[in-house]
Amino acid sequence: SRCTVDDRVTRVAWLNRSTILYAGNDKWSIDNRVVILSNTKTQYSIKIHNVDIYDEGPYTCSVQTDNHPKTSRVHLIVQVPPQIVNISSDITVNEGSSVTLMCLAFGRPEPTVTWRHLSGKGQTFVSEDEYLEITGITREQSGEYECSAVNDVAVPDVRKVKVTVNYPPFISNAKNTGASLGQKGILQCEASAVPVAEFQWFKEDTRLANGLEGVRIESKGRLSTLTFFNVSEKDYGNYTCVATNQLGNTNASIILYG
Repeated sequence: SRCTVDDRVTRVAWLNRSTILYAGNDKWSIDNRVVILSNTKTQYSIKIHNVDIYDEGPYTCSVQTDNHPKTSRVHLIVQVPPQIVNISSDITVNEGSSVTLMCLAFGRPEPTVTWRHLSGKGQTFVSEDEYLEITGITREQSGEYECSAVNDVAVPDVRKVKVTVNYPPFISNAKNTGASLGQKGILQCEASAVPVAEFQWFKEDTRLANGLEGVRIESKGRLSTLTFFNVSEKDYGNYTCVATNQLGNTNASIILYG
């Protein structure tokens, strides 16, 4: 803060509210961030290092000229970059649950807080508020949610929360397949699920095991395959693929035909 003076001035002082910071060159403030910059015939100024929000408020330059005190006031406004001070942790929930995400931010001026869903279809705004409430969450609403806190002082502060939505298996692809005698035959079963499904294969009521009677079962991610290396007459028929996770199971019937 600077104060313009002239040669009629006999005494000068800087005050913060009613606290004297400097009287002439004498420091009255115990705050070592406050220093005098200049005390000349034309200018009397002080400097505050590392300003924080408690420094906000009125400052007064008081001068005596011919025994008449004069004051000039300056109001210090402290701006603070936006900062997210508290945000929800990553969360895993079952489909149909209700979820509340929280993002608390600080700054001056007060930052605007928004939530958006970073989905595969591009980014969609979901809330212009510190709290984002999702009732009856669906599997499409899983993924990353981004909170941003914005004011005009500095770049926005941005943080992310990952929401995982568990749901029971759903068999999306299971086709009947033909294979010639003596050739290779492959049955495929595809299931989406979170957590990833485990697969079992049955013929009638008998569970098939890997390596038995020339068949191989391979399950990786969403897909399970049942391979016959050398199809015989007895291999033809109806097979059942069962996909299971902790939320439930589902099955599909697949025919191997000649």
